[in-house]
This record gives sequence, structure tokens and C-alpha cells, in this order.
Amino acid sequence: MVRGQRNVKRVRPYDATGRQDRARQQHLAALDTARAFFLENGYAATTVESIAHATGVSVATIYKTYGGKAGLVRALCQSALEGAGAVPAEERSNALRAVNDPRQVIGGWGRLVGEVSPRISPLLLLLRIAAQTDPDAASLHEELDAARLARMTDNARYLARSGHLRAGVTMRDARDVLWFSTAPELYDLLVTRRRWSVAKYSHFVTDMITGALLSPD
Repeated sequence: MVRGQRNVKRVRPYDATGRQDRARQQHLAALDTARAFFLENGYAATTVESIAHATGVSVATIYKTYGGKAGLVRALCQSALEGAGAVPAEERSNALRAVNDPRQVIGGWGRLVGEVSPRISPLLLLLRIAAQTDPDAASLHEELDAARLARMTDNARYLARSGHLRAGVTMRDARDVLWFSTAPELYDLLVTRRRWSVAKYSHFVTDMITGALLSPD
């Protein structure tokens, strides 16, 4: 060793990847547990404490991450609306507009309704009930319902501007048909109560929108 030179020990940089992965897995587990508890026990009967205990995280962590029960439901709804594919459902819906045939576009919308509805409809119905007594749930329910109406308005505007609507059908008419066809209550009536398959429900939604909005062949 050269005189005066210190033998400096190298310190490895801290790698937070493992810690971040564990935190991500805990967050996902909390959401899975929350969904199961909410749908099984209801919104009011489910507590943040019960979710934290079942997941193995602290109550403070859940509040910090999600802000409480309404925040958990918000996160669950956001995940549900993305659908099952690698590309979020909304992006896939927008991509359908590149197709010139409106029947193919509506057919694609019907398939997306069949993909997303089983995920989102039970949560929206849960919120509708919770909204009667819980202000946070009421605010979230109103927000999500307004977002769905805005989305269906955008789809209806696309159909109108592209000249796809049959004579006598206005953009507002199309918006209301699309809004009705994506209502969680419709899914509940046909799939949950009447035991329709999701595939049958998806085809029904496609046929209903096509028949109500487009000119016959």
C-alpha cells in the first residue's frame, strides 16, 4: 500500500428492488382481500382493520396507500375497468374506431362489455347501496357514474360524427342507449339473477346497440 493511502472499504449501493416488490405484492393482496370482503360481507360490515389483519399489513399502511374504504373501492374499480388484457380496455375500445364498419366497432364494444362487466358491476352495485349511508361511497359512486356517462357520450359522438347512426337517432339517443347497455343493473338482472352466461349477455348487448342505433342491412 502506498504511504498515506487509506484502505477504503467499498460500500455496495442499497438495492430497494426486493423491498418494492414485497410492498407491491402486499398492496395487491390487500386489494384482493378487500374485494372478497366487500362482496361477501358488504361495504358497511367490512373494516379496514379486518382487511389489514387478513393481509398482514398495518392499518396505517392501508390508510396511507388508499385513504380508507372508499379509496380501496376506487382502486378496485380502476383495476376492473382495465379489463383482462395487457392493454387497458379503454385503449382497446378507442382503437376500434379505426375500423370503418360500425357493426364491427359495436361488436368489439360488446365483447369489452362482456370482459369488464363481471369485474366492475358488482363493485358499482356495492357502492350504490353504500351510497345511501356513507358520504365517501356516495361521492365515489356519483363520480364513477358520471365518468361512465361521459365515456358513452364520447362513443355516441364518434358514431354520430362518422355518420353511422340511422336516420332519426340523435347523438343523445345513442348516448343513452350506450349508457343503458353498460349499466351494472343490466348485468345484475341478466347474468346474476337470470343466470345468463357472460357470452350470451355480451351478444345481447351487441345486438341491442346495433338494433337501436344502426340502419338495418
